[in-house]
Amino acid sequence: MCGICGMYGFERVDESLLRQMCSVIKHRGPDDEGIFVDSQVGLGMRRLSIIDIETGHQPIHNEDESIWIVFNGEIYNYRELRQFLERTGHKFYTLSDTEVIIHLYEEFGEECVKKLNGMFAFAIWDSKDKKLILARDRIGIKPLHYAILNDKLIFGSEIKSILEDADVKREVNLRALHLFLAFEYVPAPETMFVGIKKLLPGHMLIYKSGNIIIKQYWDLEFKNSRRTIEYYTHKIYALLKESVRRRLMSDVPLGAFLSGGIDSSSIVALMSELMDAPVKTFSIGFEDQSYNELKYARIVADHFGTEHYEEIITPDAVKLVKKIIRYLDEPFADVSVFPTYLVSDLARKHVTVVLSGDGGDELFAGYDWYVASRLDNLYRKAPAVFRKAIAETIHKLPPSSQKKGFVNILQRFVEGSSLPVDGRHIRWQYFITDEGKKHLYTTNTNNEWSNLFGVINGYYLRDNANDRLSKEQYVDIKMYLPDDILVKVDRMSMANSLEARVPFLDHEFVEFSATIPADLKLHGLRTKYILKRAMSRLLPEEIIHRKKQGFSIPMKNWLRDELRNLMLEILSEKRLKENGYFNYEYVNKIMKQHLEGRRNNAHQLWALMVFELWYEMHIDQKVK
Repeated sequence: MCGICGMYGFERVDESLLRQMCSVIKHRGPDDEGIFVDSQVGLGMRRLSIIDIETGHQPIHNEDESIWIVFNGEIYNYRELRQFLERTGHKFYTLSDTEVIIHLYEEFGEECVKKLNGMFAFAIWDSKDKKLILARDRIGIKPLHYAILNDKLIFGSEIKSILEDADVKREVNLRALHLFLAFEYVPAPETMFVGIKKLLPGHMLIYKSGNIIIKQYWDLEFKNSRRTIEYYTHKIYALLKESVRRRLMSDVPLGAFLSGGIDSSSIVALMSELMDAPVKTFSIGFEDQSYNELKYARIVADHFGTEHYEEIITPDAVKLVKKIIRYLDEPFADVSVFPTYLVSDLARKHVTVVLSGDGGDELFAGYDWYVASRLDNLYRKAPAVFRKAIAETIHKLPPSSQKKGFVNILQRFVEGSSLPVDGRHIRWQYFITDEGKKHLYTTNTNNEWSNLFGVINGYYLRDNANDRLSKEQYVDIKMYLPDDILVKVDRMSMANSLEARVPFLDHEFVEFSATIPADLKLHGLRTKYILKRAMSRLLPEEIIHRKKQGFSIPMKNWLRDELRNLMLEILSEKRLKENGYFNYEYVNKIMKQHLEGRRNNAHQLWALMVFELWYEMHIDQKVK
């Protein structure tokens, strides 16, 4: 695991620039640094030593040093691939998984990426063909960013490496701003910086002679089969167990995040079956019991006899705000970034690698918005006048202070139901409505819902899925998972020099999950039905049958108390008018609504705070 960066097409590679690009991502790899410079190309890396600690120094080359690579991630089938490559005559000088990719490239060219099982982002320099190849894993577990400046390309695991080049402009991408305020993250391939892009998951970029080619090498298709329930439960158990087994390979201490939900509990259960020693587990809780899942994490820890560590988050965590935003590089308003950072910090005191349960909700329809979609089929059969009366009544009710207050859920549901089918999915998942955004901007930004539909429709209208649930899952696997969930996990774990592995996202397991009929994932209104059936042999009934709670924080309460002064400072009239993006009168209105308890505007306000802080850190560079 590490961070990578580099450049190609420069008249002369600036080695000091390359080293500085490595330096700013030292947190991703505190154990080692390596660079390679050849003519117009420079490759750099920072290493967190996990496998082959002694000889796995990067960059790594082939036998005649004509091909070089820097690599971020883990290849879980590298031992099998190495055996094949040795039989075909390739000579290895390390024991690392990185070197396997080099020799696979010699054998299969760009098709080598299809042989890999793992999470990865890498750059290969082929000196004979004078081309640079960038590749990102199928699901998007590991990040990769790039910018084209005239005829030169510069890339990095994190945007901060790219920004070290003084020729890269620090300019706000207004389209990305619009998307961020709808989704709370910036969907790929956009970033909040003009001219900097994300390489999409399952894609490769080939740069040669000033020409860039981006091509997709993997996609997911939902091809529902119809087999017995016993078949699906057996396959889920066997494939997920094999995925966990693969991810236990490590030359350093290893543990697991444990929330007490079905996903992380399943991973801990399977680790317990496979490991000789007790699993080290890590959990974060809250004093506000509507957000606190420690009770369930303890049940799982006790059931499997894990070596369990936990901490309670207090509002003192707000001191982390600026640090977290700086690690993220671009605006990111998912508030679960706080507990993710803190549980990573807790885990890093004891281990270097953790397994997490991320991905289970997307694969097995675990989110509330999938249930909302199912309920909507019934709700929309009611007369329009009846639905209008319900909406008007619900919006007069005060919001709940609870995490999943009934009034809050109903308000989002009726708002979403009034939109076109793909817009419903956006509203049930996210928080800023079009009505609010009409009054928010001071710039002439096109902020119609149709633009958001365009982003969603790029996935929603593909032929990869037939039924509505599968289409929504496909959208989330392509957008929400890689651009929100996995960004949060990667940046916050790497900020603590911790490697996070995600067994649910083994591409073979993902592909199998897409063959399971939709009604076995969302069975009536029961989420993750088939996963729960599969794991019932291992997990306590209290875990199998509990309602999903989600990994979040009481931001709506913090903004009225501990974060109140920070919010008033960041969203003050003076600062908003200086930066010039948002209408202070409207922002002040929604602040007052929130502080007086008339509406829950926490997500909107936090997103605005995040953007303003990011702007002053990365564009104006006023905040250090």
